Amino acid sequence: IFVPVVIVIAISAFILWIVLGGENGFTQGLVALATVLVIACPCALGLATPTAIMVGIGKAAENGILIKDAVSLELAKKVNAVVLDKTGTITEGKPRVTGEHWLITDGMNKQILKTIEEQSEHPLAEAVINHLKSSAEQTVQITDFTSITGKGVSAKYQGKLYYVGNRKLLVEKGITIPKDLDVQASRWITEANTVIWFANNSEAIAGLAIADTIKPTSVSAIQTLQQSGIEVYMLTGDNEGTAKAIAHKACIAHYKADVLPEDKAAFIKQLQQENKVVAMVGDGINDSTALAQADVSIAMGKGSDIAMDVAKMTIISSDLSKIPDAIRISRQTVKAIRQNLFWALIYNVIGIPIAAGLLYPINGFLLSPMIAGAAMALSSVSVVGNSLRLKLQK
Repeated sequence: IFVPVVIVIAISAFILWIVLGGENGFTQGLVALATVLVIACPCALGLATPTAIMVGIGKAAENGILIKDAVSLELAKKVNAVVLDKTGTITEGKPRVTGEHWLITDGMNKQILKTIEEQSEHPLAEAVINHLKSSAEQTVQITDFTSITGKGVSAKYQGKLYYVGNRKLLVEKGITIPKDLDVQASRWITEANTVIWFANNSEAIAGLAIADTIKPTSVSAIQTLQQSGIEVYMLTGDNEGTAKAIAHKACIAHYKADVLPEDKAAFIKQLQQENKVVAMVGDGINDSTALAQADVSIAMGKGSDIAMDVAKMTIISSDLSKIPDAIRISRQTVKAIRQNLFWALIYNVIGIPIAAGLLYPINGFLLSPMIAGAAMALSSVSVVGNSLRLKLQK
């Protein structure tokens, strides 16, 4: 719009000078045409957005936030709903076994469990492996290892099928849970532990309680988001009891438990249908679909490579307090862009009529093309200077 309008104004000024300018009309018209084109050079408008974004991305990097998509930086200021994964996002992502209860305590079962978990990529598997290192030093030969998304894994040892996973997996496979084991698991859950089950094809053999500490900065970061009017949601594959306990400790009012990876993406889509701009924060392979669905996707730097590849922002330190920082930098950047565009447009609104000769009938003033060129350069410098001012803001 801008360039064609300026060309029309320049040609119109040239014609009007020829018609109304008398014997010097052609010369003055030619000067007016050149002056309009020079002073209206759209470099200030062209610099307004990219300079601010460049400084904004640099400032984010200084704060430990890597941004690979400028659109995400601009969109972050509009975020009014943040969806958080639990393990590795709200919590440390360093789970440890806090309790175990075995119905069959022979060493072979522990070796089978440890071997199966060594094949798993789930964050909780490492906790089980570390816990069983001393009591099950040997590994056994397993076959038919299968990962069951959002539920657990299965494998065979000497032709017999074994499962490791959550209660949903055991229910789905029709596996019974002995009463005393179930009672112990309920106690663990009320203490905010995640329960991992080990079972054969008919009965649960053992239950292990796994706890993951909430990061020191998570609660304050969540409260900061809520105080700025942003709704915070927690999605987790853990059971209802554990999810409720963690949500309470983290001061999160909205949470969903027993969530599968595809459910996370569906939940985000549902929020978007409610006209919310959603930021998804996660660190695992299971979060990649939800990250792709979100308007603004943020990965934890200590998480999986897939999550970081899908996400448009990465928090190097995996510290949730960086999310309010990212939103603040986004707001500052967009504000600078609008300021740049405003001053570039105001400059042209005032400069173009003067360059065309509007003041000549009033006081005989005609703007020199050289002065117009200097003014044009000054407008570009002012835009760059305003963008660099972003670096000084806190």
